[in-house]
Amino acid sequence: MASVVGETMRERFGRAVPFLVLTPSIIASFIYVFIFTFWTFYIAMSDSTMLPSYGFVGLENFIKLWGNRRWGIAYSNLFFFSVFYVAFTIAIGLLLAILIDQKIRGETIWRSIFLYPLAVSFIVTGTVWSWLYNPTSGFQFLINNLGWTSFRFALTTDRDYAIYAIVATGIWQSSGFAMALFLAGLRSVDSDIVKAAQIDGASVFRIYRRVILPTIRPIFLAVMVVMLQFAIKTFELAVSLTNSGPGISTTFPATFVFDMMFQRGEIGVGAAAAIMMLAALAVVIVPYAIYLKWRNRQESRNA
Repeated sequence: MASVVGETMRERFGRAVPFLVLTPSIIASFIYVFIFTFWTFYIAMSDSTMLPSYGFVGLENFIKLWGNRRWGIAYSNLFFFSVFYVAFTIAIGLLLAILIDQKIRGETIWRSIFLYPLAVSFIVTGTVWSWLYNPTSGFQFLINNLGWTSFRFALTTDRDYAIYAIVATGIWQSSGFAMALFLAGLRSVDSDIVKAAQIDGASVFRIYRRVILPTIRPIFLAVMVVMLQFAIKTFELAVSLTNSGPGISTTFPATFVFDMMFQRGEIGVGAAAAIMMLAALAVVIVPYAIYLKWRNRQESRNA
C-alpha cells in the first residue's frame, strides 16, 4: 500500500515540476510586459516631469510629442531605416544563402564568416564602424595616405548622409542572420520536387524562381518581421555611430525616449513616445501572430 502511495506522490511531483519551473518566469514576464506597459501608459497620460507624478492630463503628452520636431525626424528616420534595412538585409541574406546552397567548398567556413557579425553586439559593431567612418582614422584617412587626397568618406559627420552609415552598418550586422534562416529554408525543400523540375529541363534560375522560393515564402515573412522588430528598437547603432547627430539628424524613437526620460526630465513625453514604439511593434507582431494562427488552422484542416 505504501509503495502505491509513493508511486502516486512521485507521479504528482513529476507532473508539478514543469509548472514549478515555469511559474517564476511567467510571473516575471507578466509583470515586465503587462504591469509595466499599463504603468507606462498611465505615466504617458500624467503630468510627470523629472519624477513620476499621477496628475491626469489626458492626451496632452501625445499632442506635445507629435508637435515635437525631433520626434518627427525620429519617426521619419525609422521609416527610412526600416525600408532600406529590411529590403537589403533580405536581398543580401537570400543571395548568400543561395550561393552557399550550391554545395561550395569550405561551406562551414563561409557560414561562420557570414554569421560572425551576429555574435557581436550592436554597440560593439557601431563603435568599430564609427572608427572606420571617421575621416581622421578610417577609410578616408587610409585612401588619402595612399595618394588620393581628394577622396571623401565622412558619412557620420554629414547630416545628409549619416543615416546611410547606420543603414549600411545594420545591414552588415544582420545579413548573416537572414542568410541562416534562408539557408535552413532552402535545405528543407523537398528534393524530389527539385529533381522533377530538373528532369523537365528547367534552368537553375527558373527552379529557384518558380519552385524553391515560393516554397519558402513563410521564411521571407518571418525574416521580415524579425528585421522590422530590430529596426523599431534601433538604439545602440544610432548611439555608438553618430550619437543621434550631427545635430538631431539621426535621432530614432528609442534614442528620443532615452533623451526625454533620462536627460531632459520629460518622463511623460518619453512614456508617450515609448507607447508609440509599442504601437509600432504591435502593428508588426499582431498581424504576424494572426497569420500564424490562421496557417496552423489551415494545415490542421488539410492534415
